[in-house]
Amino acid sequence: MGDGEIKRPARWDRIVLKLSGEAFAGEAGYGIDGGIAAQLATEIVEVRAAFDVDVAVVVGGGNIWRGMTGAGAGMDRAQADYMGMLATVINALALQDTLERLGQPTRVQTAIDMAQVAEPYIRRRAIRHLEKGRVVIFAAGTGNPFFTTDTAAALRAVEVEAGVLLKGTHSGTDGIYTDDPRTHPEAQKIDELQYLDVLSQGLRAMDSTAVSLCMDNKLPIVVFDLMKPGNVSAILDGRPIGTLVT
Repeated sequence: MGDGEIKRPARWDRIVLKLSGEAFAGEAGYGIDGGIAAQLATEIVEVRAAFDVDVAVVVGGGNIWRGMTGAGAGMDRAQADYMGMLATVINALALQDTLERLGQPTRVQTAIDMAQVAEPYIRRRAIRHLEKGRVVIFAAGTGNPFFTTDTAAALRAVEVEAGVLLKGTHSGTDGIYTDDPRTHPEAQKIDELQYLDVLSQGLRAMDSTAVSLCMDNKLPIVVFDLMKPGNVSAILDGRPIGTLVT
């Protein structure tokens, strides 16, 4: 990785970590909580320090704006989605700043061109950054309305040839359950699933377009509790954290 340190091998050599926008909000439910941003950045830095692994991140924007919210209020759906894409750029820049204050080189690449604040998304350049040990943060979703940031994460993971998509949850749910465990205490956690099970059973772990894209490209998904420190490292060590979808 160019750091000169001996690192232990990870279960996958390259990962894409999906962070929901709501995770950045913390208890407030909106905006960016500096403490949460620092926690997430620290987790990424610790993974990079411990493992021989390339790390890319896709961020959501739900802590600032959700396209579906605007559409539900009568706004044009495409316009609302573009606003949501811009919200993800704000989160990406916040995460970049926090990571770099911790000494981790990063690059933000956006699917919507905004040269003053970030690079445009260029697949080969993103891969080169990863090979050089930089954390690449992908912002602005796919650059198209009607697609979620889950789908953007699946797309970028396939494009940069990641070994896995790590989908972090923020609501205290530590994987995929047979039902919503917050409203159905009897719901059972599922340790391993197939893509078709997620789609056919309507399990709301991830957007169906994202799951289909992962299935078509044989990209494993791990759904796990993002807010528990050390979970990403445990997953890379091969421990059974969360739910594995293959």
